[in-house]
Amino acid sequence: MMHGFLTSCDTFRQHAQARLLPAPESPRQAGDPPFGDHRIAGFAPDATRIANAADASVLIPVVFRPEGGSIILTQRSAALSKHSGQVAFPGGRCDPGETALEAALREAEEEIDLSRAHVEPLGFLPAYYTGTGYRITPAVSLVRPEATMSPNPAEVDRIFELPLSTAFDMRRFSFEKRLWEGQQRQFYVIDHSDAYIWGATAALIRILYERLTGQ
Repeated sequence: MMHGFLTSCDTFRQHAQARLLPAPESPRQAGDPPFGDHRIAGFAPDATRIANAADASVLIPVVFRPEGGSIILTQRSAALSKHSGQVAFPGGRCDPGETALEAALREAEEEIDLSRAHVEPLGFLPAYYTGTGYRITPAVSLVRPEATMSPNPAEVDRIFELPLSTAFDMRRFSFEKRLWEGQQRQFYVIDHSDAYIWGATAALIRILYERLTGQ
């Protein structure tokens, strides 16, 4: 199914701005169920981790080219001590006093040399709490097609683009399981021949789809 908002950069911009949060979500209050790995994984959230979650932010960069729209993703360096080789959005922990958007733009500059001058922020997804103790604010943005990017070899092995036609094809989503901290953890996986896209990255792509389509 081809959604109308995917036909051009302008229609995507207008639709996204109408559907996304205009500002980052406030931290959840005690007793307010978190939105994140815990619901998808099917096990109870760790209250201590939620209360002490470290603020982080990712940029969800969307670019439109003549052949269509796509999401820019990275594959993390195989040499990293944590999350090595995983597919991810540009992002990381927020520095003290830094907003979620500032952190996302800074990380994109550091990781893939994407100048913020070529990035147009559109809005935010709800904060996503991970089982590893992070509260991630996703900043959805348009990237100008003329923008140049290059991976920082200390952090990123490669940059690639996932077509929106693939990212928003819900038939490509499935669940896989693995043992984590003594429990069977369930997570999303996207069927894509070019990369193994799973976990929070796959979940955020699905949440973006649900937010934009109302499904």
